[in-house]
Amino acid sequence: MIIFGELVKRYWNGQLQNPADLDSLAKDMMEKLGLLEEDLPFIKDHIRIAMGLDPKGDKNFSDELDLIKKSKEISEPVIAKIHGACELCGHERCVCEDVCKYDAHIYKRNEEPVIVDNKCLSCGECISACDSGALADKIEFVPLIDLLKDKATPVYASVAPAIVGQFGDDVSMGQLRTALKLLGFRDMVETALFADILTIKEAFEFSRLVQKEGDFFLTSCCCPVWFNMTKKHYPRLFEHMSPSVSPMIASGRILKKLYPGARVVFISPCIAKKAEIKEPELRGAIDFVINFRELKEIFTALNINLSELPSDEKDQASLGGRIYARTGGVSFSVKTVVNRLEPQRLVMLKARKVDGPQNCKAVLEDLSGGRDINANFIEGMGCIGGCVGGPRTIIDTEKATRAVNEFGEDSLIMTPFDNLNVVKILKQLGINSIEEIVENNGVFEILTRA
Repeated sequence: MIIFGELVKRYWNGQLQNPADLDSLAKDMMEKLGLLEEDLPFIKDHIRIAMGLDPKGDKNFSDELDLIKKSKEISEPVIAKIHGACELCGHERCVCEDVCKYDAHIYKRNEEPVIVDNKCLSCGECISACDSGALADKIEFVPLIDLLKDKATPVYASVAPAIVGQFGDDVSMGQLRTALKLLGFRDMVETALFADILTIKEAFEFSRLVQKEGDFFLTSCCCPVWFNMTKKHYPRLFEHMSPSVSPMIASGRILKKLYPGARVVFISPCIAKKAEIKEPELRGAIDFVINFRELKEIFTALNINLSELPSDEKDQASLGGRIYARTGGVSFSVKTVVNRLEPQRLVMLKARKVDGPQNCKAVLEDLSGGRDINANFIEGMGCIGGCVGGPRTIIDTEKATRAVNEFGEDSLIMTPFDNLNVVKILKQLGINSIEEIVENNGVFEILTRA
């Protein structure tokens, strides 16, 4: 993050105009980090990754700044491997070898790690475990800077529900909105608002698919790790998976529908979202993903003190949408709507909430083996605690969960069904009643995977 912060500061202030300026940055970082001349390729590759580019494994900067100027998206793969970094590792035995929870093991091989890509879910566990810098996720902010400075292009920040409390006890969501506007964003929108819309769709889907004892419905659409684990390893169970897009994707699609020409950036607690936006059927909804830790470093680099800013408060989402951030939030929210839609329903929603890779895998194994789990609505989250436990959060999971619950309870809107913001958006999309969400083909496509 030291390299990223200095890169942001210099690029923002117009101090990076040619390869020589990047060379100067690399040498300054070499001195600041106490590294040697022979470590320059390692430093330069981390500069490239901090710019959202692929590492090259050599000393020479060439067209990196031109690529950034022309970049409209960050290329795959999301997780980059640094050539030669394993040689700097001080561990006798590679600590990365057993870290992957999804059998996409990383092995120490010659000068760089190896990832079994067809099993990788981009969860980011390997990056957190590797302390030699051999693995890193590309950072997507530098290509965004020119867009933020271009007043002709409206850029919206869609912030994950888990963001509340991440930047300090004395920092409100309204102050965060002010800070993002200072960066050049047109506005900050709670992704929880779009979770409210999807909750209503999920409730209709549950009612349609779960008609009798033994039927079941898999969600959460908001977690790409859970979604891809099921898709890749349990194809028969995947037939029961919710067809809905994630609230992140819904936010991008709807905002771009309402504001033609707009760009949308998702502020995320995890790494997997960077991979999700690049899936072929989802591409184009979200332009860039910035995680919480990256955003904190951006504020620091640009001397933006959130606690000193005026607060620009807006009540956009319900309690139900806001608690999507923690385990059980999706189940709670969908159940409130199902109970409103069908108060006399014979087969009631019985939820099973699981989080963390082992628990997710265990419930999928039970379902695959035909074992009774006493539930018909299975909510999975790849991280312990849900999104509040993501690898790019700033505060601990327990504290984050409390903050999310309190922020949800502070909402003047109790359930997605009561959210007039949802009604307003739906009317702008040509829907005059909530029931029409699953009847209107245009909106149904916005909220559904291809």
